[in-house]
Amino acid sequence: MAKSVNKVILVGNVGKDPEIKVASTGNAIATFSLATTDRTKDQTGNWTDRTEWHNLVAFARTAEIVRDYVKRGSKLYIEGRIQTRSWDDKDGQKKYRTEIIVNDLVLLSGRSEGESSGNYSRSSSSYDQRQPAPGDDIVQSTEITDDDIPF
Repeated sequence: MAKSVNKVILVGNVGKDPEIKVASTGNAIATFSLATTDRTKDQTGNWTDRTEWHNLVAFARTAEIVRDYVKRGSKLYIEGRIQTRSWDDKDGQKKYRTEIIVNDLVLLSGRSEGESSGNYSRSSSSYDQRQPAPGDDIVQSTEITDDDIPF
C-alpha cells in the first residue's frame, strides 16, 4: 500500500473565544475557529484579501492549553490533520463538517496582548514553553510592507 499524508499547517487568528466541553472520560475538548488570509494582486494591480475560516478541535492537554491561553484574536501556529464528520440532522438531511484536529499548537501572540508564547504538543502530557531567543525583539519590530516586496 502506498504511503499517504494528512498534515495541515496554519498560521492565523482565532475568530471567537474557544468553546470547552468535557467528555464522559473526563478529557477536555476545545472547538474554535481560525482565520487565515491570502493576499493577491488582481489584474488592475490592487491587493485583495481572501479570508478562509477553519474549524479546529483540540483534545486532552492541548484543549486545556487552549482553554487557559487562547482567546478571540490570539495568533496561533497550528499543525494537525483534516477530518470530515457526517451526521443526519433532525430533518434527516446528511450534514458534513470538515475540521482540523490539532496535534501541535504554538501561541504567537505577544505577552503585551495578554498571551504567553509557547509550544504545546498533544503528544506529550507536559508542555514545553519556549523562551524568545535573544534578538527576537529586533526581528519582530521590523515589519515588511507591500511596498517592500519587489513583485
